[in-house]
Amino acid sequence: MVKGLSVIILCLIPAMVLAQGPVTDTVSIKKDTVPQRDVIDIVRSFFKIKPRQQATVRKRIYFSVFPTSTTDGRSGGRALFTSTTAGFYLGDEATTNLSSFTFTPYFNLKGRYGLPIRSNIWLNNNEWNIQGDTRLLVYPQYTWGLGGKQAPDDKFLVNYNYMRFYQSVLKKIKPYFYAGLGYNLDYYMDIESNGDQNLRKFTGYKYGTAADQDAFSSGVTLNLLYDSRKNSINPLPGAYANVVYRINAKVFGSHTDWRSLYIDVRKYVQLNNTGPKNVLAFWAFFWTTLSPRTPYLNLPSLGWEPYQRSGRGFPQSRYRGDRLAYFETEYRRDITRNGLLGFVVFANVNSVTEPENHAFVYWHPAGGTGLRFKFNKKAGTNISLDYGVSKNFSSISLNLGEAF
Repeated sequence: MVKGLSVIILCLIPAMVLAQGPVTDTVSIKKDTVPQRDVIDIVRSFFKIKPRQQATVRKRIYFSVFPTSTTDGRSGGRALFTSTTAGFYLGDEATTNLSSFTFTPYFNLKGRYGLPIRSNIWLNNNEWNIQGDTRLLVYPQYTWGLGGKQAPDDKFLVNYNYMRFYQSVLKKIKPYFYAGLGYNLDYYMDIESNGDQNLRKFTGYKYGTAADQDAFSSGVTLNLLYDSRKNSINPLPGAYANVVYRINAKVFGSHTDWRSLYIDVRKYVQLNNTGPKNVLAFWAFFWTTLSPRTPYLNLPSLGWEPYQRSGRGFPQSRYRGDRLAYFETEYRRDITRNGLLGFVVFANVNSVTEPENHAFVYWHPAGGTGLRFKFNKKAGTNISLDYGVSKNFSSISLNLGEAF
């Protein structure tokens, strides 16, 4: 219990930094005099496409469409996907954050398909924040059971179809602070295992592991948010803290009653006030169940936090338990003054509790580096190419946008 409380305190350390006040979070950064360029500019130059005449009304929607094929290092197999991101303003740009909508359909050659849609909407003057996460997935995936001691080869393939519907609405209480309610639905369908052994026998866990059955969770969420970032697609100096308390109950249709808590804190520090981007970014989250009877696939698991960006250098679902603690630091730097090319260096560490004593025993580090290509300078969207490595594993990931 003492170790668990210590982890919570460590996770909340960045939140203490938020108390420095909005002056440091919204520090004004002097603009570089070098004109910024992106991949769109390069394509126009190569094909000699003349830009459109400047309109009298400034453009308010910025699209980034990125079709590609890459090796899906975290799940195995060749992956084909198209990521479409729309950044837009629903109010005065001086007082309203950039809203975003992301659609990333994909499939790989090992039977995995996905249709995920995410949205983060800011209404005029940031009076309301509306968040959405909808997914339809066909998702065969390996699991390593519970706890942090399993060997790399001690894995088990599970097949299931998955539907997610998360929506929350938050109202501004004071500058940067929001509170609201939400609804979360997770529906795992046709859970089946390959071979003679089943998931329940492999994991020794009885909730949501029955062969050829479904696991349905439905509940309300209580949400608290602090967000001083101007652009969540490519966060600039500022801070972020999110607390989600989830209550699943049979009255909402859930198969079992269970509760969970997710605490996410991030801090972005600009190391210079002018010239190329030079940023240190910090991320920590603590995710825990608060009651028994949580379905196995809903337990805290690496790479399954709301944005599914944790654990670069690990396979997704590598570690799972009733609690998960995660820390990551990244250094972000522009290589060219025009912002077209940049690089990152990152390190992370994670731990899940053991099923026998619910204690954090094993800590797993990873690190890596990556390149950034400015895809859309108006929205700040980057193409992210990262290489991560941990003990007995390495992966290459390609995404539209930053990891956090």
